[in-house]
Amino acid sequence: MNQRDVVLGLLGDGRPMPYIPAAFFIHFPAEFHAGQAAVAKHLEYYRFTGMDMAKIQYEKTFPRNPEIRRPEDWAKMPFYGREFYEDPLAIVAQIVKAKKSEAVVLQTIYSPFMNAAETVGDELVLRHMRQDPEKVKRGLDAITESTLFFVRECIKLGVDGFYHSTEGGEADRLEGPLFTEYVKPSDLMVMKEMNDATPFNILHVCDLMGEYRDLVTYLDYPGNVVNCPLKTEKQSLTPREASKLFGRPYMGGLWRKGAIAGGTPEQIKKEVEAVLQDAPDRFILGADCTVPGETRWENIRTAIEVAHNYRR
Repeated sequence: MNQRDVVLGLLGDGRPMPYIPAAFFIHFPAEFHAGQAAVAKHLEYYRFTGMDMAKIQYEKTFPRNPEIRRPEDWAKMPFYGREFYEDPLAIVAQIVKAKKSEAVVLQTIYSPFMNAAETVGDELVLRHMRQDPEKVKRGLDAITESTLFFVRECIKLGVDGFYHSTEGGEADRLEGPLFTEYVKPSDLMVMKEMNDATPFNILHVCDLMGEYRDLVTYLDYPGNVVNCPLKTEKQSLTPREASKLFGRPYMGGLWRKGAIAGGTPEQIKKEVEAVLQDAPDRFILGADCTVPGETRWENIRTAIEVAHNYRR
């Protein structure tokens, strides 16, 4: 079995896995965000770490739009099409060609709400949502259509799925009706497109902007695998408990700023083995989010090797 077979086997008939797959994601320096430099760096990282999937980082952030100053200004939100996404799509095409025969290839996607925050800044989008969410929804709808355009083009290029990152439902942001009525529908629209057309998708509930009260809002989100924080205001979970809660394989186990970020090989081995001792049967070792950019690749390779060599 190659890495592709192992990862897709997580969704199979329940037969024992030949080893525990692992993958960690990292943002490369700015000079590797576009063009051939981005392609080369992704492939170098994949080869060096030995990770079990080829995930493509997304670095084409939505530009700031100074015309959006009031809630009603969200009607001015433009649709971004092929010209905007030309470079990310070229990166996707080359990595699919290089790696799909041996590994599952995933494209990172940020949710429409996350792109709205990029457009005006987090403070302003939250203020507008609280003032007049119906007017902001017009902008979210435009962003959703732009995101769907990119998703559909990636599908045409042959990606196996997506790593869909969602934010907005944190305890101090838009928890409650504002999230479920205005943000969640755009998430689900994008994720349905992905899940209907591709075989392997990861739901990533991102806590970079703050802690969640709980994860109940996300339990009905699609996605073959879930990658979410193990600690919320209401509870702490193990990977096994998170897998059971969402009813699907879990990816994670390591804190992104723990031993993986700056520990010794012995510390990394100890932390990984502690996670694997009680990991669910269908499991991918990883971090709760993207590891810090300064993380040594050797640390990541060490963690992956421990997972690959671990015997239950």
